[in-house]
Amino acid sequence: MESKGFKRMVLGVVLILFLLSGSCAMNPVSGGPELMLLSESDEIQLGKQTDVQVRKQYGVYEDQKLNAYLNDMCQRLARVSHRPSLPYKFEIVDASAVNAFAVPGGYVYFTRGILANLNNEAELAGVMGHEIGHITARHSAQQYSRAQLAQFGVLVGGLFLGDLVSGVAQLGVGMLFLSFSRDNERQADELGVEYASKAGYDAKELAGFFETLERMNPGSDRSGLPGWFSTHPSPEDRVVAVRKEAREWQQRLGNRDLNVNREVYLRHVDGLVYGDDPRQGYVDEGMFYHPGMKFQFPVPANWKVNNTHSQVQIMNENKEGGIIFS
Repeated sequence: MESKGFKRMVLGVVLILFLLSGSCAMNPVSGGPELMLLSESDEIQLGKQTDVQVRKQYGVYEDQKLNAYLNDMCQRLARVSHRPSLPYKFEIVDASAVNAFAVPGGYVYFTRGILANLNNEAELAGVMGHEIGHITARHSAQQYSRAQLAQFGVLVGGLFLGDLVSGVAQLGVGMLFLSFSRDNERQADELGVEYASKAGYDAKELAGFFETLERMNPGSDRSGLPGWFSTHPSPEDRVVAVRKEAREWQQRLGNRDLNVNREVYLRHVDGLVYGDDPRQGYVDEGMFYHPGMKFQFPVPANWKVNNTHSQVQIMNENKEGGIIFS
């Protein structure tokens, strides 16, 4: 038994060393070496797969003009980023939670909730640049690589040969709930300031948006999508650091006039649905109504309704029984 266990441990060590030897890449932002199990084509494929799941689980907000406006800004920021050749794509998630997120391969998502709480284009550019920074610095891809190594057998307290089964498709929407490290967040802030400044925006406005978020402390919405602070831990002195970096970039760029564009932004988001969308269903006087699908049903007293894009759940107050409509 000891001999068999020892052989498995040795085989596990050899496997890990083999993976490490063939998985060292250069980070596009820092230029330094990093452990990376995903190629750029893997990142793009993972982004495509995750996008399908995001659209199915949370839904996207259908506003052609607003989407075109936001996609145009995303492309402008991407062009001044460290990875301009990625096939960037921007989507509005139909959720009231105040959040923005990105997945490998160039997919950037903003919720209705965060768009409703931005004050100008410069804030938008800073947050969008921050999310693009997570992509260019490969933060999610790094976390995925570490998770894969854990599945391959690196565990706290010992080594063994794990099952080599998990592929990129199995992570899916789980990519959305990865909580980045403080170092990752600081770097994404720096990149957001850099990209917004290079695209012609006053990146100091990003600090103002962070102050707004701290006052709000936004949580999850009824869709289950987490709020900003659930997926973006706030480093100390974040606001001070962003303002300092923005001033430095203004000096590097020659202190030229930088855009804020409050009126332009507010004009584009005029008419955006704020809060829960009644078109997805609502409860009124003990009845649940879904206008789009034209159905209704009574909700028992003291039962809680959880209405998401893909299903409606009702559950009694003790959470001992419930019904799901999907």
